[in-house]
Amino acid sequence: MDFRLDDDQRQLREALRDFCDNEIAPKAAKRDETGCFEEGLIPKLGEMGLFGTYIPAEYGGTGLDCVSYAMTVEELSRACGATGILVSAHHSLCVDPILNYGTEPQKHKYLPKLATGEWIGCFSLTEPGSGSDAGAARCTAVEDANGWVINGTKNFVTNGREAHVIVLFAVTDADNPRRRLSAFIVEKDTPGCTLGKLEHKLGIKASSTAELIFENCRVPKDALLGERGKGFHVALGTLDGGRIGVACQALGLSQAALDFAVEYAKTRVQFNQPIGKFQAIQWKLADMATAVAGARLLTYRAAWLKQNKQPYSPEAAMAKLYASEMSNRVTDAAIQVYGGYGYCADYPAERLMRDARITELYEGTSEIQRMVIARRVIDDPAWVAR
Repeated sequence: MDFRLDDDQRQLREALRDFCDNEIAPKAAKRDETGCFEEGLIPKLGEMGLFGTYIPAEYGGTGLDCVSYAMTVEELSRACGATGILVSAHHSLCVDPILNYGTEPQKHKYLPKLATGEWIGCFSLTEPGSGSDAGAARCTAVEDANGWVINGTKNFVTNGREAHVIVLFAVTDADNPRRRLSAFIVEKDTPGCTLGKLEHKLGIKASSTAELIFENCRVPKDALLGERGKGFHVALGTLDGGRIGVACQALGLSQAALDFAVEYAKTRVQFNQPIGKFQAIQWKLADMATAVAGARLLTYRAAWLKQNKQPYSPEAAMAKLYASEMSNRVTDAAIQVYGGYGYCADYPAERLMRDARITELYEGTSEIQRMVIARRVIDDPAWVAR
């Protein structure tokens, strides 16, 4: 087994770290305070090619591998959790299903603009009455001679404020539980589609979490993404990739917490010596470092499996489960290293802890991840050793 990054990946990581340290990290606290991205950030990310990392060159992207994408989300999240999920949700929840299920005309229409960041993408599955139970959705798409008419309300849409392209799931066959949902590509400026409430959240405040309202929203027949009645299949396949993105976000936040905690432990003096000299602090840092390293291996393995077109659903669930729960432990430990200052907004630890909390909730709660993993283990107990 070779766990080393290749030369291109190492160069990418160096370039990403330099960009994130100089362009993203300095304004992370301000984004948290204002609850929005500053003007010019999205074009800057687009110029770096960060909205099209694994979009093939034929559709205007940079055509990188999935491990390089994972590194991108990790490094962005290390600098700013909200910026990390902006890029992650755009890729894994909008670009990915268009790449995997879209027709060639759909790919050529949407991917070039998504690759540059001219258009931002989002994914709209959750409704007020259907979260983990996605099959209980009530938003409908009724077919007629001219296309589809969509009615309903969606919520918790990441990137909902910024997005132009929506991957939407709606009920097309209410009487057929196995083919109840279908997926669609909807442009947000379509008449009948309006932006509703923006959620006020504990963390990742600059990342918009929006309500989308559809009132007789008419889209053409070719807005259908994949086959009619296969929407649940599209959603589950998309969320598998999305879980890798959330794991990367959790990983980046945890690496940042570890970095800040180490630096503080080396400079904060108590009892005439840096607190990093005390075993109580050393053991805390050792546990944090070990947890981060373990999460990185799980996450990059899932990304590698996806890149090599191998089944990766339970591996993605493992990565998301472990990395998200790890991030909450590690960011909490960072606050403890800071002591009272860790509770104050003048230092980054409390923001990192707030940002990390969401990673256990969206794109499948920890409980849902355990269900996915358990089903695989019960079906094939030897799978985990392969």
